[in-house]
Amino acid sequence: MGDSFGDRPQGRTAAEEGVIRDDAAEAIASEHGKLGLPAATSLVVGNIVGTGVFLLPASLAAYGTVSILAMGLVSIGAIALAVVFGRLGARVPAGGGPYAYAKDAFGEFPGFWNAWSFWLTAWIGNAAIAVVWVNYVNYFLHWDSAVAQVVLAFVALWIPALINLSGVRNIGAFTLVTTVLKFIPLIFVAVVGLFFVRGANFGPFNATDGNWIGAISTAGALALFIYSGVESVTIVAEKIRNPARNIGRASVYGVLICAAMYMLSTVAIFGTVPHDALVNSPAPFAEAINNMFGGGVGGGIMAACAVVSGIGAINGWTMLVAEMPMAAARDGLFPEIFSRENRRGAPWVGIVLGTALTSLVAVYNYFGTTEGFDKILLIATFTTVIPYFFSACAQLFWLVTGARKVHGARLGRDLAITAVAILFAFWMAYGAGLEAVFIGFLMMLAGIPVYIWTKAKRGEYGPRERAPASSSGRTR
Repeated sequence: MGDSFGDRPQGRTAAEEGVIRDDAAEAIASEHGKLGLPAATSLVVGNIVGTGVFLLPASLAAYGTVSILAMGLVSIGAIALAVVFGRLGARVPAGGGPYAYAKDAFGEFPGFWNAWSFWLTAWIGNAAIAVVWVNYVNYFLHWDSAVAQVVLAFVALWIPALINLSGVRNIGAFTLVTTVLKFIPLIFVAVVGLFFVRGANFGPFNATDGNWIGAISTAGALALFIYSGVESVTIVAEKIRNPARNIGRASVYGVLICAAMYMLSTVAIFGTVPHDALVNSPAPFAEAINNMFGGGVGGGIMAACAVVSGIGAINGWTMLVAEMPMAAARDGLFPEIFSRENRRGAPWVGIVLGTALTSLVAVYNYFGTTEGFDKILLIATFTTVIPYFFSACAQLFWLVTGARKVHGARLGRDLAITAVAILFAFWMAYGAGLEAVFIGFLMMLAGIPVYIWTKAKRGEYGPRERAPASSSGRTR
């Protein structure tokens, strides 16, 4: 008995299997309102392939061609995480993803902290996507003032919010369409661009003033953000058809598709755009197309695809920014208000609040800082790897305690994959840098009073969550 995707989780009796089959039969009537494997895979791909990939080659070029090696290592780590999420999703096919896995393995507070960290990632990361989206919109509009760019960022953020408020069917349809529209030109650059590569365009191996190990770590941390979204289907497990089977498949298929495209397109852009020009390019994919074929038509097409990609990615992440706190709120670990849904079944409080917070980060980017994209990206990277680290440790916990009955070669394989995922998450936290870790950790600490307040509202206190002895008051 194994725990491969779709296998029966360990420990179920025949009677329990019968109950599960009965439950599944009852659920068939509502399956039409859920996401199947193609839509689930497109959700993963759509969330992973946002606008970050359209600007990332310029950010990576600043570190030299060592960043290509960094992206390769990050891709391996992302694949390991996808496999881990598939295993955990088959064991705990419930909404909340990393939150549910941490809570299941380690208890309430680690579960809350993972939910809080992912919630931070979702709305902070959406700001980074919006910043790049504005850059590509300005390929056509040339609205250079900070006020105009903030207005464009608000458009990018609030249109997906309205789509999310309209219900899961519209979210799935919009995600599928935008994924297809953005993927065709990206594949074009990744494949056709290789025929236009020139060795002279590649920059130095290490373009920084430090050593190459530091360069590869920071470049890897930047690259990790473009894989944020590998956990997408685990967050919305309750909206996935046959989650025990499809969570793992959608996660792995989505990451493999993205990894192949990322590696090829990065090499193609590094080889078609001269290094000095690439470092300062606001739209590297558009510039690569123009260098390949001349003129600005191809670049305009690529910029349009980046605009579509950005809206699609923000749409998917807006879904996650509401789904994670809703799952935690249903368990009493987030304020109850996050569990409220509108008549279309959308968690409207999480959608509106998350989009409002993202809007504030966008304003800060244009009025409060320089190099805002990289700073936002690295903070989001740190808050991303916390749930990744805990999820991988949860898988390790179930394996080494014997709660998951796997033996021999399969146990060795699962332990090896889990170890890669843990080391990968640890490395990415290091690569985010001191400033990002410092700010991110302060934001993590800010969640503890929320946890205390939520527990107090439930009438729970103490290490064993004792209920009050009487209604007259609590022991002091």
